[in-house]
Amino acid sequence: MTKGLITVFGGSGFLGKYVIRELVKEGWRVRVPVRRPHTAQELKVIGNVGQVQLVQANLRFKDSVERAVAGSDAVINLVALLFEEGKQSFENLHVKGAETLAKAAAAQGVTNFVQVSAIGADAESDSDYSRTKAEGERAVRDAVPTADIMRPSIIFGAEDQFFNRFAAMAQLAPALPLMGGGDTTFQPVYVGDVAQAIAKAVGHGTSGKTYELGGPRRYTFKELMQFMLETIDRKRFLVPVPWAAANFMGAIGEISGMAPFVKPFLTRDQVKNLKVDNVVSDDALGFADLDIRLETIEAIVPTYLARFRKYGQFHEKRV
Repeated sequence: MTKGLITVFGGSGFLGKYVIRELVKEGWRVRVPVRRPHTAQELKVIGNVGQVQLVQANLRFKDSVERAVAGSDAVINLVALLFEEGKQSFENLHVKGAETLAKAAAAQGVTNFVQVSAIGADAESDSDYSRTKAEGERAVRDAVPTADIMRPSIIFGAEDQFFNRFAAMAQLAPALPLMGGGDTTFQPVYVGDVAQAIAKAVGHGTSGKTYELGGPRRYTFKELMQFMLETIDRKRFLVPVPWAAANFMGAIGEISGMAPFVKPFLTRDQVKNLKVDNVVSDDALGFADLDIRLETIEAIVPTYLARFRKYGQFHEKRV
């Protein structure tokens, strides 16, 4: 017996793979719409034979979205962009795409819907990322009032683009930048804990709640860089970078991102987000309301940053 069919948009991404694992453990059949199904075949072996199904769909095309959600008992939207690339823009995916998906789900009678947003989502933000995240939340709730919104802080895990990215930089660069001095505060959260929260929400049936998902501790950006360097046992200078200089670096990053197959190392919109603390609000619903015990960066991050040490897992720490 299964709980039914759940459609997961964004299932081929970093968070998506963990969400699918949680859902199949709970007995759901999972349908994963992806733009290029042939690139996500590894998802099919997460569950039992036939439990995970891949279909072709694109949030920018309404007909494909409607086909993807047909017959679904629940829908999860994990689709997000860190930077814009061609037609894959914040407006097209975070807002219009979320609206298209929510309306398609509503037309199918789906009331069990999870929209993954981000801490800091704000319709008045000067960051396009944060503004469109908030507009996407509103579009989803307009179509499916019972949708639950999940707002995670920075997500860490074996395939993350945070600790891995800066550890890779530390292998080559003699110094690492601290944007704005490195005083911005974050509450990193383990990807498996976020996946559990999403699976529990749909398992119980969503009811129009908003959860802010942060880890058990708050850190400044500087503290996170110090922790990363200690973990990989490398000494690097941490250089404060004024916001004006950071904005210039973001512009250079955008120019470099115009080259084929090159991801920008930083954008001006990301600099705007780095100016705002990324932590859970004092009165927000969170992991405690879902009865989830949290993992820490100290317990998880060293398990996957070992490859950045001089001799990998066989490295002996200097004294």
